[in-house]
Amino acid sequence: MRNRDSEGVSEWFAGRSVFVTGGTGFMGKVLVEKLLRSCPGVKNIFLLMRPKRGQDVSARLADLLNAPLFNRVREERPSDLEKIVPINGDITLPELGISPADQQRLAQCVSVVFHSAATVKFDEALKLSVTINILGTKRLVHLCHSMINLEALIHVSTAYCNCDRYEVKEEIYPPPYDPEHIIQAMEWMDDELIQTLTPKLIGNRPNTYTFTKALTEHMLLKESGNLPVAIVRPSIVISSVREPMAGWVDNWNGPTGIIAAAGKGFFRTMLCHENKAADLVPVDIVINLMICAAWKTATTRPSGIMVYNCCTGQKAPITWKKFVQQCFESMRKHPLGDLMWYPDGKARSSRLINALNKYTLHYVPAYLLDAVSWAVGRKPIMVSVQKKLDKAVSCLIYFSTREWKFLDDNVLALNSSLSQVDREAFPFDVRQIKWPLYIEDYVLGIRQFIFKEPPSSIPKARKQLTKFYILHRTCQLLMMLLLWRLVMMRFNGIAKKYFFQFLDIVLRLTRLIPGL
Repeated sequence: MRNRDSEGVSEWFAGRSVFVTGGTGFMGKVLVEKLLRSCPGVKNIFLLMRPKRGQDVSARLADLLNAPLFNRVREERPSDLEKIVPINGDITLPELGISPADQQRLAQCVSVVFHSAATVKFDEALKLSVTINILGTKRLVHLCHSMINLEALIHVSTAYCNCDRYEVKEEIYPPPYDPEHIIQAMEWMDDELIQTLTPKLIGNRPNTYTFTKALTEHMLLKESGNLPVAIVRPSIVISSVREPMAGWVDNWNGPTGIIAAAGKGFFRTMLCHENKAADLVPVDIVINLMICAAWKTATTRPSGIMVYNCCTGQKAPITWKKFVQQCFESMRKHPLGDLMWYPDGKARSSRLINALNKYTLHYVPAYLLDAVSWAVGRKPIMVSVQKKLDKAVSCLIYFSTREWKFLDDNVLALNSSLSQVDREAFPFDVRQIKWPLYIEDYVLGIRQFIFKEPPSSIPKARKQLTKFYILHRTCQLLMMLLLWRLVMMRFNGIAKKYFFQFLDIVLRLTRLIPGL
């Protein structure tokens, strides 16, 4: 037996096999890449995968490993990619849809389980959310009980599973219902009845996601028995801060889709309480914490379930106002191609003002553009796009208009227990985040990985941005002149005086316009 107390994180994973659920998701991909690159001694990484869109698991794995995310591993140690083994299964099926042979293989080989499979759709139907988040986790726990070498089970929850309270400690709180009763109810209720009862069941939580995640934690407490379990609760997960590359992001979830739309110029207002903290956390920080939590759980064997709140609001806060401002600054510095308008806008605390701006700045232009598209024989899409954005924003409003105090003492203690080498190899201290630089990388990541626009296209995009800036300011000037004209028609004498003062200021400001 190795001396477990003297082993660092990377050393500890040497010779051990890992089982990952949700390995094809945003966080799961970063986890797999990090394990391969920073724990080169890891024996195998088993990924629970299901066939999708006509592709079997082997084809899906090949697509996964061909992503830019794995470029460093592919260049430095390409043979390590062979350590990834697909396990055919489905989180929604009994026994996870895993064959008896594969169940036996996992039971004999696996030392660490990372469970990140979940439906993260806020508006998911309650029945499916219960099936995936609660029942799927229960089935995984039963599988873990058969793993003879299991040393750590890391469950990914969310900091917002207890969003019904302001201060959230690193502990499992009593659930609103017994998880088993909810599972049983979903079995006999029809879809219409479930839909009718959903608002009553979730109570003062905003959606089925946070509701089922809260029940899942309590279910883990009841079902895990003597299993070595830890729970990691991230807040809103966005792009990587450093690894495997700064700004890496591959989905439109959370703020990313909204920022992308703002960067294109057709999203300009959002309801936020500007001075409240935007609790955003980079994906690689969450993954590093998960890996270190597995090491800590295995080497110390705590008596109960350790909980880690992975958040930035307490130790590295940034307000929504500052976040939005810095996003727009970065989008103007590194503009997207094929703009629809000049990227401009702000977070607004007033529901009324935000609603007025939404209809005048989002829907009026969308209907005008669709009318032009219809007139020239093209398919009108802008109103549909705005409705989808509205839906995405409505899911975030609950979180952008409130603030929580997520205590993170266990995270700080875990970080302190690491050696200096491990702190550098697996950094998760959010106090090291430099928000302006990070947000700039985030915007560049959206540009490169979401829109597939290479850095070489930035100079051309900047020229287009300048043209839209002139057009944008010209339209604003014309609108102001029109308003002043209307005022002058009613208050002729007084208005003229202020009109010429205003015109003088505008003419001075136009000298600052690039290219004039």
